[in-house]
Order: sequence, then structure tokens, then C-alpha cells
Amino acid sequence: MAQQRRWILDELERKGVTRRDFVRFCGLMASVLALPKSAGAEMAKALETTKKPILVWLEFQDCAGNTESFLRAGRPTVADIILDVLSVDYHETLMAAAGHQAEANLQAVVDNHRGEYLAVVEGSIPTGANGAYCTIGGRSALDIARQVCSGAAATIAIGTCAAYGGIPAAAPNPTGALGVTDALPDLKTVVNMPACPANGENLAALVVYYLAYNRWPPLDHYRRPLFAYGKSIHDNCERRAHYDAGQYVEQWGDGGHRKGYCLYKVGCKGPVTFQNCPNVGWNEGTNWPIGCGHPCIGCAEPDFWDKMTPFYAHLGGIPGFGIHSDIDRIGLWATAGVGAAFAAHGLVQIGRSMADKRSAAAEDKGDPS
Repeated sequence: MAQQRRWILDELERKGVTRRDFVRFCGLMASVLALPKSAGAEMAKALETTKKPILVWLEFQDCAGNTESFLRAGRPTVADIILDVLSVDYHETLMAAAGHQAEANLQAVVDNHRGEYLAVVEGSIPTGANGAYCTIGGRSALDIARQVCSGAAATIAIGTCAAYGGIPAAAPNPTGALGVTDALPDLKTVVNMPACPANGENLAALVVYYLAYNRWPPLDHYRRPLFAYGKSIHDNCERRAHYDAGQYVEQWGDGGHRKGYCLYKVGCKGPVTFQNCPNVGWNEGTNWPIGCGHPCIGCAEPDFWDKMTPFYAHLGGIPGFGIHSDIDRIGLWATAGVGAAFAAHGLVQIGRSMADKRSAAAEDKGDPS
């Protein structure tokens, strides 16, 4: 057991990371996972005793945006993940090896660690022209994915392209691009982490959860972890109060835009997009698109490039009001509703005041009623 524990303790010591920093990191992961504070200590203890896992990262029809997001994860840094949690044995962008040596590394993992490693797939898998639209080392992406993912303990589809096909699969989809689950329907354990790109801190939290508890967190019907995709952006949006009050940005740079009003009219897809952007944020939690004044484009949802465009026009319907609801009428209804609420509150207060006065007058006359 002592030897099994040494890998993470050695890495922490080599990097100058204190035990306190390590526990703080686990606490941050617990917060991303929406778990109680006590879970951080449980994770730290579990990670100290777990076997160092192996990860292979496949890049197919992609822009490397998810790799870039992973490299810029602030809580934890990429070094925390690669050196302290994962043994990344294959990643085209990060590894020093190239060509035949790189492909030999991948084959060695598949041959010698079947059922033990994690496979991360970035990018869609083209199936047109017998897979000729994406080949690596003379092999098609479909062939590589079929071999590597079938031998993995689990596969993580990182980003919207890997989860659903993404932009390459947008109509007319000339390459026959598919997401992992569609291209490899026989895979039993796939976790989708869509977004364009996915948040690196969500990936970190997902892997840490798996290592700590030896299972995956609860998933939704799209195989997305609920801790990251369980609530709509609309539910947690900092501009939600303006939406409820019928206060909208009418055009870029207007008074409402400067005051931080709701961006629904200028295209925000937050009401139909499920992700934890408002809670986790980007750039070490500094900000996120809506916080910067830009509407959500729905990139974590299937077929977002086709269904959510044009990005700067509001949706045809709105949840709770019917598919043909008119946004201007909804704004008026919301404003009228707020006004009615205030009016009702005022009437209640006037009624209470009058009752208090009658009661006081009765007491002065000695009337017990």
C-alpha cells in the first residue's frame, strides 16, 4: 500500500505542492461537482491510495479547442491533472513523440492495459468515403476509435464535436461526421462532455470523481454528467431577474445592454441550454460569455449549429409560454405582473394599516374586540 501511495506523494513533493494545496484542490473539485465540503477530504484520501491511471487522448475532426481549454484550466492547472492525477500516454498535441514512435505508444497501451485506461476523444468521427476524411498513420479515425475505445475502461467524448458531431456534422455534413456514440453504438461506457469548447475544470472534476469513487457521476439522457449539465444556464444566470421583470436588451449598446438586462431578444439560448457556465466560469472563474454581455449560443446542445442559428436572433418560443409566444408580449406580461404584484403588496399594507388603526381605536374605547 505504501508503494501504491508513493506516486502521488512523490509528484506533489517534486512540484513543491503542499498537502494543504492538495486538499484545497480536492475541495475545489468538490465544489465544481456540487458536493458538500466534506467530499473534498474524502477525495484527497481516495486519490492518495488510487493507482495512477493511464489516459489516451485521440484527436480527430476537431480544432483542438478542447485541448486548449484543458491546458488553460485554472482549478486545477493542467500540471495538476497530467502529473498528479493522470499518466497521459498518448496525446498528439502534448506528447514529445511523433510519427511511428507516437503510434507505437498508443498500441502499447491498447495491448498491455486493456480495460484499465481511459480514452478521451476530441472531434467528430467522419464515416464518409470509408473514413478517408481523417486518417492518422494510414488508419482511419473510425478504425482507431473502434480499437482504442473498445479496450478502454471508459470513453469520455470531450466537446460538442465528439459528443454529437458538432460543426462538422452540420447540414449537409459532406464527411459523414458523427459523434462517438453514433459512430460506435456498441460502446457501453461513454460520458459526453459537450460545449465548444468544454470547460477544462469540468473534465478535471469528472476524472477526479471517477478516481475517488471508482464510478461515474449520475448522467442525463444525453450521457452528460448532471453536476455540469443538470440545470439550464437560464436557471443560474445572473441576468435572470431582468428576464423575470421583462427587461431586455433591444439592440447592442443600448441602455439596457449597459445596465446588464436580459439578452434573450438579441439571441441568448440560455433557456434551452444546459451547462454550469454561470457557476464555474472561464479563465479561472473570472467571467463567462453572458457576464461579458454576449448571449449564450447553446453550444452544449445537440445540433446547435443548425438549431440555434442565427445566433443573434431570439428563439421562436420560450419555455413555459408555448412555442408561438411573442417575446414583446411576454415582456409586457412580465412587467404587468411585477406591477400587479407591487400593487397587491401595497393594498395588503394599506389594509393592515387600516386594521391596526381600528384595533387601536377600539382599545382606546375599552372595547375588547
